[in-house]
Amino acid sequence: MSTLKEHALPLDHASSDSQVKAKGFAPKRWLYLIPIIFITYSLAYLDRANYGFASAAGIEQDLGITKGMSSLIGALFFLGYFFFQVPGAIYAQKYSVRKLVFWSLILWGFCAMATGLVTNIPMLMFIRVSLGVVEAAVMPAMLIFISNWFTRKERSRANTFLVLGNPVTVLWMSVVSGYLIQAWGWREMFVIEGAPAVLWAFVWWRMARDKPEQVNWLTQQEKAQLAATLAAEQKGLAQVRNYRQAFTSPVVIQLCCVHALWSIGVYGFIMWLPSIIKQAAVADIVTVGWLSAVPYVAAVAAMLAVSWASDKTQQRKHFVWPLLALGALAFLGSYLLGSEHFWLSFVLLTLAGAALYAPYGPFFALIPEILPSNVFGGAMGLINACGALGAFVGSWIVGYLIGLTGNPGAAYIFMFAGVLSSAILMAWVKIRR
Repeated sequence: MSTLKEHALPLDHASSDSQVKAKGFAPKRWLYLIPIIFITYSLAYLDRANYGFASAAGIEQDLGITKGMSSLIGALFFLGYFFFQVPGAIYAQKYSVRKLVFWSLILWGFCAMATGLVTNIPMLMFIRVSLGVVEAAVMPAMLIFISNWFTRKERSRANTFLVLGNPVTVLWMSVVSGYLIQAWGWREMFVIEGAPAVLWAFVWWRMARDKPEQVNWLTQQEKAQLAATLAAEQKGLAQVRNYRQAFTSPVVIQLCCVHALWSIGVYGFIMWLPSIIKQAAVADIVTVGWLSAVPYVAAVAAMLAVSWASDKTQQRKHFVWPLLALGALAFLGSYLLGSEHFWLSFVLLTLAGAALYAPYGPFFALIPEILPSNVFGGAMGLINACGALGAFVGSWIVGYLIGLTGNPGAAYIFMFAGVLSSAILMAWVKIRR
């Protein structure tokens, strides 16, 4: 039995006639599925990232939370998120993405709303961990969902529309949350922003199906073409007996480390950008919201361009590590400029955000191209779980450093080191074609 490191992908992805046909068939998949994929994951990011705004708006003073404790509470989400990634992904692959996401939407919506009702620190900590648990399986489940519906030539773009739920949501959330907090307060913000997930669960249940053969809006010919294309893609992969063999393969271990280090920068950025801007610009919360939205506009444009280029060239790795290196250097440059040159520093911070988000589509498209369908769902869960661990470290340590030093300088250096290490490691990953 050959190892994953030794397996070879087909030299010419266009060699399969069915793949050539797949490029243009069944455009209804994009119209039917991409909106619900995008909205579902958007709601997940809405309910995990708004804690940063509550922190900037006074939740610590109201509940008597120290700066160090606030960073830990913000990061606790990722502990629950870490432990339930792999079990959730395996359930989604073996049974049903549709059922798993339906119940996750309802539960995380209620957890998010409950955050607005907390009266003490232990209650807040419990809710943050619970929110992570019920959201844990959504990312790998949605990646499995995409792999059931979209071919190799399309997958980077489809993955990007999924991950776009992150920057697009944080973009408008940055503005809306500022106004909600100004008008009512941080408690009402959590309640108002948590309710849509519960309502959307029933739309998801109505519209989503696990496999193409379960819908009536594709023709039999389109279903047959899609099934043939997806089956042909699996023929070029080495067999993997079980999850243990997949999880211990060198390439999966390397990708786990890449995602963990990458997430240090991404989630340090997401969770504490409002606080960084507020300290540097000394602005009111609405202005902070508008400024916080700018990096996500750049991120959306970068993600769309990079995913299109990745699918066009069928290259994945070379659209990941150079952008991560660029993001790391932008963090360093923003730190060196400091608050004395706020606008130049902010431009580099915007560049860092765009560079960190842009590679997500190619990165997650790579996984089902190197692992067969019997195990890649669990591997996605493991890789994303390691990303959650990096996110926990990033959101906790970045917040702690800002609170400890009173400025974002040390946090910039920490995020720079994590992202640069991720870029170097990704450049060393061996993907044999």
